[in-house]
Amino acid sequence: MHTIEVDFDVFKQLTVRRATESVSYNDVIRELLGLGQGKASAAKETTGPSPDDWVAKGVRFPAGTEFRASYKGQARTGRVEGGALAVNGQRYDSPSAAAVGVTGSPVNGWRFWECRLPGKSTWQLIESLRR
Repeated sequence: MHTIEVDFDVFKQLTVRRATESVSYNDVIRELLGLGQGKASAAKETTGPSPDDWVAKGVRFPAGTEFRASYKGQARTGRVEGGALAVNGQRYDSPSAAAVGVTGSPVNGWRFWECRLPGKSTWQLIESLRR
């Protein structure tokens, strides 16, 4: 997998063009360049949502999505399992509830957590997945 650098304005425009969180930045660029769907995108469309996926504020996180955050210098991790975000053996229905579970204080979970979707190599702030 290759990495390309883009400035914030380009990133923002690519993000706006993602119809759903299941549309990757690569999918957007392929469409803009007139290349059509890649093999990975076509396969992704045939596999629909799973009951083990977690949906929060209209954003679907597929089962197996990994979450991470840094709090007081320590890495905290979670994973989407059974329709919820599991962190330290606890199940949470919202990113903020999971963040409060880690910090003990009111926290905006959308800004606290990063995620790595199954099959992806990059991490992204989950706030970037919201419209």
